[in-house]
Amino acid sequence: MAVRANDPTLLILTSLSSGPKHGHALLLDIESFAGARLGPGTLYGAITRLDERGLIEPLGADDRRRPYRITAAGSAALSAALADLRKVVDEGTSRLRAAQA
Repeated sequence: MAVRANDPTLLILTSLSSGPKHGHALLLDIESFAGARLGPGTLYGAITRLDERGLIEPLGADDRRRPYRITAAGSAALSAALADLRKVVDEGTSRLRAAQA
């Protein structure tokens, strides 16, 4: 999965990696750890795609709220995406150090 640090897929999977959340809780958590504000359309579109790909799954509705949790496939996809991002971070850091030397 090719991702950017502000990719809604990455942000949602990261949020759900700490436990199930419903849409509003996802928005608040993502803003808290990433400083990114996702619009409802962006959030729910990404949730639909993640669910269709088997990376997250809905849990039983709590009142009007429907929480989601990350699946094993979602955890594996998140791990791979973070490893890809780590490669870019490491390379960028290395190049900056070399340029400053």
